[in-house]
Amino acid sequence: MVETQTEKSAPATMRPSMVWDAWGVPAGHQPLSAQIRGLLAQVFGLSGEPVARRDEGDVPLRPSALTDTDRAGLAAIVGDEHLTDADLARLRHAGGKSTPDLLRRRADGPQDAPDAIVYPADHAQVLAVLAYCAEHGVAVVPFGGGTSVVGGLDPVRGRFATVVALDLRRLDALTEVDPVSGTATLGAGLSGPQAEELLGAHGLSLGHFPQSFEFATIGGFAATRSSGQASAGYGRFDDMVERLLVATPQGTVDLGRAPASAAGPDLRELFVGSEGTLGIITAVTVRVHPVPETVAYQAWSFPDFATGAAALRTLVQTGAAPTVLRLSDEAETGLNLARSGDVGGAPVSGCLAITTYEGTEAHVAARASEASALLTASGGTALGEEPARQWEHGRFAAPYLRDALLDTGVLCETLETATAWANLANLKTKVTGALMDSLGAQGTPALVMCHISHTYPTGASLYFTIVAKQLDDPIAQWRIAKTAAGDAIAVAGGTITHHHAVGADHLPWMTAEIGDLGVRVLRAVKRELDPAGVLNPGKLVP
Repeated sequence: MVETQTEKSAPATMRPSMVWDAWGVPAGHQPLSAQIRGLLAQVFGLSGEPVARRDEGDVPLRPSALTDTDRAGLAAIVGDEHLTDADLARLRHAGGKSTPDLLRRRADGPQDAPDAIVYPADHAQVLAVLAYCAEHGVAVVPFGGGTSVVGGLDPVRGRFATVVALDLRRLDALTEVDPVSGTATLGAGLSGPQAEELLGAHGLSLGHFPQSFEFATIGGFAATRSSGQASAGYGRFDDMVERLLVATPQGTVDLGRAPASAAGPDLRELFVGSEGTLGIITAVTVRVHPVPETVAYQAWSFPDFATGAAALRTLVQTGAAPTVLRLSDEAETGLNLARSGDVGGAPVSGCLAITTYEGTEAHVAARASEASALLTASGGTALGEEPARQWEHGRFAAPYLRDALLDTGVLCETLETATAWANLANLKTKVTGALMDSLGAQGTPALVMCHISHTYPTGASLYFTIVAKQLDDPIAQWRIAKTAAGDAIAVAGGTITHHHAVGADHLPWMTAEIGDLGVRVLRAVKRELDPAGVLNPGKLVP
């Protein structure tokens, strides 16, 4: 009996496009609370009143460099209606959603943007577009949900006269479900909610919920080694990948014949994390699981970050980790309370930890009981469900708060890293100090917050949020601070990126990360797969 279901299905919901100069959709944008405005006045002397932003129709763009010949050649592949050089479409593909991206977009003067956007329908059309662009010297930037925060979508032309964005939104089907093996094959253009909708119809879930979940795509998750907020339970996205279909200028690569293999190095690893520089992922077969029968929530307080981190390490190393496991430091815990007030009717002091458990009733009860005993023995105080539920309710909203702060003259940005447990405190101290010293030397106080967002038996990630008053040139202000933090990460033995990817922003530290020989290997792979160098110039490969 054949268990695999191969009927093609597409989502009922459309994938929303984000606004051009901020995160997300208009409905998500909210004014700052009275508590936050009071904090801004106290710390930075700012009123918290937003400045008016211009309409996207008033934004000047550099003229499109798409020639009539290239227009005709690309339209012959995807169809006239699936190619555009209209300014509004170009503006919405002008880059990602980092703070520097948004500051550049709001600045005066002509904006850079791709010369055109092409919307291929399937793998064959992606192959044909890449072959055309390689032959005719047109740079190609793959575009999924537009959520990159490391310059991964910058329309870099390099040595080419023309650059196009290749938008994968039409590759939005669930093409195969294997409930026996627990796998599903998804089109690269599906957003997180669309993928969950299609899988949910089969009683399944991927369980990958990064902060970008509402807009980022399956292909983007794979191409950037995304890590979701439930990684303690389900792993990173690269852990979920079973098979990849990749289009390159040299042809198709189809990788992943079995759950594990000894047939040489795992070539899937060349493309998971390749950020569109080696090929364009068009379909991904992923590990899925039944929709959880139940979810349990529990929040915890620890007297300090060191105690909390040790407690998380104990959970992970004993195999008792919940599905979601996070720990905020004192500064982040305090700001979260300033945003929402003390939750559950009781003040929260020290460091707030969030745990959730998913699965069957019996499994959840057993796991929660074991983890609770360990956390209590490690110095934790149980706070009940409400703080954890409140975190889940707002877990995708932080970028909207960032944008509201930018509107009021506040610089707000994030960065992340990871290291071994034994080095975690040292790395946190060095990065925090580098950021505060750099911003302080530029003449503005800064608030640096941190949380552990992902855990492993041998180490954990650190996710930093930085808030400071904007100076006259906030892009340069952040560049100086980011450089200081990146140098501190390299010296302190952390990775330059845990889940945000390399893009253009982390490129200066790649040689230190992988070594001179590693760079040569990466360049050699690039030459073999993309000899013309048209794929996402200026990203990942030093």
